[in-house]
Amino acid sequence: MKVLKQGDIYAPEHLGRKDILIEGSRIARIADHIDEYDQIEEVEKVDLGGRILTPGYMDIHVHITGGGGESGPATRVPEASLSVLVRNGITTVVGLLGTDGITRSLENLLAKARAFNEEGITCRILTGAYGYPSPTITGSVERDIALIDLMVGVKIAMSDHRSSNLTGEQLISLATQARRAGMLSGCCGYVTIHMGSGKARLDPLFYAIDNSDVPVQKFLPTHMGRTRELFEQGLEFVKRGGTIDMTAGLTREELEETADQILSYLKQDPEGLNMTMSSDAYGSAPRFNEKMECIGLTYASPKSLHEQLKVLVCERGASLEKVLNLLTKNPARVLGLTGVKGTVAEGADADFVVYDDSMDILHVMAGGRKAVWDKEVIMKGTFEE
Repeated sequence: MKVLKQGDIYAPEHLGRKDILIEGSRIARIADHIDEYDQIEEVEKVDLGGRILTPGYMDIHVHITGGGGESGPATRVPEASLSVLVRNGITTVVGLLGTDGITRSLENLLAKARAFNEEGITCRILTGAYGYPSPTITGSVERDIALIDLMVGVKIAMSDHRSSNLTGEQLISLATQARRAGMLSGCCGYVTIHMGSGKARLDPLFYAIDNSDVPVQKFLPTHMGRTRELFEQGLEFVKRGGTIDMTAGLTREELEETADQILSYLKQDPEGLNMTMSSDAYGSAPRFNEKMECIGLTYASPKSLHEQLKVLVCERGASLEKVLNLLTKNPARVLGLTGVKGTVAEGADADFVVYDDSMDILHVMAGGRKAVWDKEVIMKGTFEE
């Protein structure tokens, strides 16, 4: 058991100074003061001194087995490291494949996810990749989601020169399989759609929601800040009840541009309830010329998630509560984990981030265990030094 004393809690709604009792991996109690364990040596007490405490970040778009490869085998991105994820406040991830659905297999993705869960954080995965028909483990998207415990949905690419130019009808079929499998297995069964800067933009998605009975909430288009036109279509999608996912900026310029877009969105949706934010960590960030030739390539980092939050809150004056919704409360809703993840509440998982006075990450807890403490990484992968 542990008692975290006098943290300034953003749950993500602001609760003020509270004590938190942790039993095992869950939050057992939250109160103004929990003093009855003060004289019990076996119960660890941690005085947070009024520092801000938030839910652990949920990054729902991470290439945990590495992405890339657009310029050949030497450009395959390394796998995700547990220590890097927790250092940046991330305690829940959704792993997926990218452009390469051939040498980066779903079997490898599943094994990596199981390793993360064993090592201390929460990980779920998506079947599929850029290609259509989707690569699978069992032979069908529906069977993957229904039968594989960590599989919660499917990933596809759209309006991108690397995609399979998915039609609206094909998207309806894919989403119907994911939804039906989710109903059978009790998971969320959703479709993450990688969005490129292609001419069709969200048109196949609008076709799907106009010509099927699949709930709009089962679609999550991501990388929605890629172009101004795509972002504007995304705002229309939000008006129709959908949720869009923004990718945190990798460079300073991208951080500023993404902050502008998120603040624009918050004018339409002041509570920030229909947007999520992810890092695309370990996914490639290639640059293409007008002939669609790859002329440069780097890869995204988990650190961008917290960096984007700091730009929005510390530099642009956005509400911490509203920005936290994008990487805690809203991703939990998408994954069907409301009340368990993305919140500081009794009965929820004890996943926390604690900031120092500069809003840098000081402590991280995952499932009630110290992952980062006084900026020192404690929770590491089995073979990390």
